[in-house]
Amino acid sequence: MENLHDFFKQIQLNSQLSLDDIPNLDLYMDQVIQLFENKFDVLKRDEQEKVLTKTMINNYAKGKLFYPIENKKYSKDHLMLIAMIYQLKGALSISDVKTTLHQLNKMITEENFILANLYESYVQLAEDSMQQMKSETEQLIHDVEEHSKSLPSQNADYLQELLLVTSLANMSNYYRRAAEKMVDRIANKMDT
Repeated sequence: MENLHDFFKQIQLNSQLSLDDIPNLDLYMDQVIQLFENKFDVLKRDEQEKVLTKTMINNYAKGKLFYPIENKKYSKDHLMLIAMIYQLKGALSISDVKTTLHQLNKMITEENFILANLYESYVQLAEDSMQQMKSETEQLIHDVEEHSKSLPSQNADYLQELLLVTSLANMSNYYRRAAEKMVDRIANKMDT
């Protein structure tokens, strides 16, 4: 199981588009796609996977996940929102992402809310979560090793990996369900 410890230390599970990564000028769609492909390339499972496509961006716009662009260009705020959408859609439905970001989009357009301040906190919390996940994974690997001692087999490594995959999937489901409950809470507040 030692190789799993090394494996989790080496893989890059978190990549965020920092404020420094975002240019201070508006970008055309192709430039947005290139920026995201370059930044999030390490998260792709294979070369065929696309981080962001024109269709995705158009669907986000049509679905009103972010406020309308001007002159076919995406502002720094749009890029921050698209980065948040990119991360959120991995765990939530597009409908839930829309519900979650609806009030934020309104604040940006109607109250001149400064998104950069919130976004900096978002990026820092993502990094903090990654560190917490690494610590929890180390504990989980230890727990799997303990549980797998009672499963003597020629396929011991496979059984440990299976237990780890199922445990990580369970944790993911717990977090996703908690996030969905928070989305429901946001939606209920919007309805009142």
